Amino acid sequence: MERSALPGVTRKPTRLLFHGLIVVVVDAVALILLAAVMPGFNVDGPLAALATAIAIGLLNSLVWPVLSRFTLRLTVLTLGLFGLALNALIVASAMLAMPWLYIDGLTEAVVITVCLAIVTSLISALLAIDEDSSWYLNVVRGQLRRRGEVEHTQVPGIVFLEIDGLAHDVLRRAFATGNAPTLASWVRSESHDLHRWETDWSSQTGACQAGILHGNNGEMPAFRWWEKESGRALVTNHPHDAAEIESRQSDGKGLLSRDGASRANILSGDATSSMLTMSTVLERRGKIGHDYAAYFTKPYAVLKTATFTLIEIARERRAARQQAADDVEPRIERSWVYSIMRAWATVIQLDLQVAAVVGDMLAGRSAIYTTFLAYDEVAHHSGIERPDTLQTLRTIDKQIRRIVSTAQATPRPYRFIVLADHGQSQGATFLERYGISLEQLVTDLSQAETVEPSAATEDDARAYMSASVTEAGNDKKLVGRVLGRFSRKTEAEEAEAELPELSVMASGCLGLVNFPREPGRMTLERVNSLHPGLIDGLRKHPGIGFVLIDSDKHGAVALGAVGTNYLEIDLVEGVDPLEPFGPNSKDHVLRTHRFNNCPDIMLNSTYWDETDEVAAFEELVGSHGGLGGTQSYPFVLHPTDLEWPDEPLIGAENIYHLFTGWIDDLAAGAAADAEASRDQSIPEELPGESTRTSTSGETSAT
Repeated sequence: MERSALPGVTRKPTRLLFHGLIVVVVDAVALILLAAVMPGFNVDGPLAALATAIAIGLLNSLVWPVLSRFTLRLTVLTLGLFGLALNALIVASAMLAMPWLYIDGLTEAVVITVCLAIVTSLISALLAIDEDSSWYLNVVRGQLRRRGEVEHTQVPGIVFLEIDGLAHDVLRRAFATGNAPTLASWVRSESHDLHRWETDWSSQTGACQAGILHGNNGEMPAFRWWEKESGRALVTNHPHDAAEIESRQSDGKGLLSRDGASRANILSGDATSSMLTMSTVLERRGKIGHDYAAYFTKPYAVLKTATFTLIEIARERRAARQQAADDVEPRIERSWVYSIMRAWATVIQLDLQVAAVVGDMLAGRSAIYTTFLAYDEVAHHSGIERPDTLQTLRTIDKQIRRIVSTAQATPRPYRFIVLADHGQSQGATFLERYGISLEQLVTDLSQAETVEPSAATEDDARAYMSASVTEAGNDKKLVGRVLGRFSRKTEAEEAEAELPELSVMASGCLGLVNFPREPGRMTLERVNSLHPGLIDGLRKHPGIGFVLIDSDKHGAVALGAVGTNYLEIDLVEGVDPLEPFGPNSKDHVLRTHRFNNCPDIMLNSTYWDETDEVAAFEELVGSHGGLGGTQSYPFVLHPTDLEWPDEPLIGAENIYHLFTGWIDDLAAGAAADAEASRDQSIPEELPGESTRTSTSGETSAT
């Protein structure tokens, strides 16, 4: 069975030749213009310029792919810059050897080369050369050829495309406003259904992906938490911690355990191949070099991505200035450093993971899961439905369309499921509203002397950028050894650090308070005896919706400003503090209370229903991690023939069971179809005839 042509890849030779001629002519014109403005550069007429342009094109097409295989690691570690620099040096050296050119020196030659690369990239983009599926699939097909032939099958595979942080209601509005046209077209054509589900109390990627990918998110109270047994903090997007978390949650039967691929996730789902996955960046799982090669081995493609990266940085700075000029509220300060991190999430990582997913599909993997970080990253800082946030959603929607178009050429049919792990809720931060951080408030009320400074925001884009460098350098060579020694040194320093008296951590509008020097979980009575005024100060604060703490007398209690919910004896005094957070809030809170590593004190910010806002304990406009608003209500967009249960789906672990059921159903359906096809291919016997099988294995009629 021959693979079908990829859309936009198989083109008429005359069209490819025409586009190539345009690039050569434009490059030649660019050389003539450069010679006119650069005193140290001269070219002997139009024919010489054409010859130079052709020679450079051949050099990039024939020499660079060979060299790039030997320089891939350095190219990855420098995010493509080394590859671009090496390419510029090669071309510049060749230009110095051309007798029809006069160039003062290597510096001028490099400048000319870079200018030509920029011109070529822009023209290629305009002509759709190296654009969309052409760019991704030409690169990945080369990778696929290196892997060898793949087995064709009619058993459908599933591609899970997670849009991090996108709430169900936000997506529905995006359908109406044209900000998710591809996904909207699926619903309108009735090929897919859209459903809402509800997260656990910890509405954040770590716990949600543990549930979705491993079927187990117990003992994960937040994105970051203090563990008294080990005497340290665990942070979900730190590679060592993510690996530790996966080792606890996994039973080896994750969603991707059957020849699956994990791309740009927190946890791997027991995938046999992973890239940009926090829990596996410190180990080799799959052909990492080949996966990164799909992105980094074409200098012009990297240069074009670099151009879009600069555009994204400029777009972010403009959006930040526009919010300030229009006095948009709520908003936060957005730095130049953040603009670079945003560009990583919305351009570089996006290109990396799309290239990897397309390669996985061409390789025929049975299940693929990737997380698009971009929307979540922008929504955190801009707001969940601000113009630049919705522009990012449109970009993701376009990338999904590109991925889906690849299915025409894959060795197996694919079904596409788009989902979110959680949503986001918006609002002015706790610090902005009250002029004091949660950490400072708890410190003042408890009068603690030493505090673990762990409530600061850990940028996901920064973490993934660091993880990509770590993953690429993860081997026995120099870079891997240096990174390994640094990691071990950091762990040793943490082990030797003295336990603080107080630890305050934040996960969106969820706050976690621990007293690390106190053994076991502290009770209400113990806290009141050691820190009188702390609990009352927290429960009565207008920015805190409720406080969860254990009680010697009543067990779990949720304390509000004017009421108490005794969770384990089903008793409410005064106004129920959980009432604003939905009918399932009691179950969510009680489940977390029963975790062995539940903090001494957990609290959730106030939820203001009239404005649909929360107060994040981190400096984020859009946040998630606790209860209140749309952060707890993500979505699943799935093919209509995959059955959605009648009862509401609550908790990420139930999404795992739903997805694994779908995988099994698709495999069983394909097996049944194959059996039916075999039955139809066997001719019916005529009356009076029987069949016999010869010794050679052939069947004859008698």
